[in-house]
Amino acid sequence: MASCFSYVSSRNKCYQYSFSRAGLRSSTSDLGDGTVLHCWIPQTHIDTKPTLLLLHGIGANAMWQWDRFIDRFIPRFNVYVPDLIFFGDSYTTRPDRSESFQASCVMKAMDGYGVGTVTVAGLSYGGFVAYSLAAQFKERIDRVVLICAGVALEEKDVEDGMFKVKNPEEAATLLFPQSPSMLRRLLQLSFYKPPIWIPSCFAMDYIHVMC
Repeated sequence: MASCFSYVSSRNKCYQYSFSRAGLRSSTSDLGDGTVLHCWIPQTHIDTKPTLLLLHGIGANAMWQWDRFIDRFIPRFNVYVPDLIFFGDSYTTRPDRSESFQASCVMKAMDGYGVGTVTVAGLSYGGFVAYSLAAQFKERIDRVVLICAGVALEEKDVEDGMFKVKNPEEAATLLFPQSPSMLRRLLQLSFYKPPIWIPSCFAMDYIHVMC
């Protein structure tokens, strides 16, 4: 796949250009203990503007889910858009996989940028991380916006058939598809009007780059 044209990698390049043109720059923070967090940050942080932290969900890096909105936010906010750990260019060698760990990594990066109080918006999985941020660092969070994030979900809800999965293990298999058929199933469950057809070559390209 590396020797072939990759639509997904090319799309990433387009998003990078879009973020840069909007006034953000790519930055990487070494948080220590084998953890690195990548974030799109303002070219210049303006102290008179409030700060908006945008957290993405599973299935993509920050650019794919927030690109169409940043042009509207940047005139009013200092916008920070991190790749959560294990997505995009953020990673760790630590075994921790909790939302609490994600939140502490994000806040540690914000500390490094000298950011004080923030409004945080979290989409899907990012909403869980946003909720954890508010719980751990309530003195630093001005407002929280949760988008399609079932933070009140209980195991009983899954057992009672609220979702079309039987358990967390099946959900993980769906959320991180490893075959074109599983990616198509994920799209069918995720979208009100899913794509009618996705070529297998494109599906594998997406899996190779993003999953």
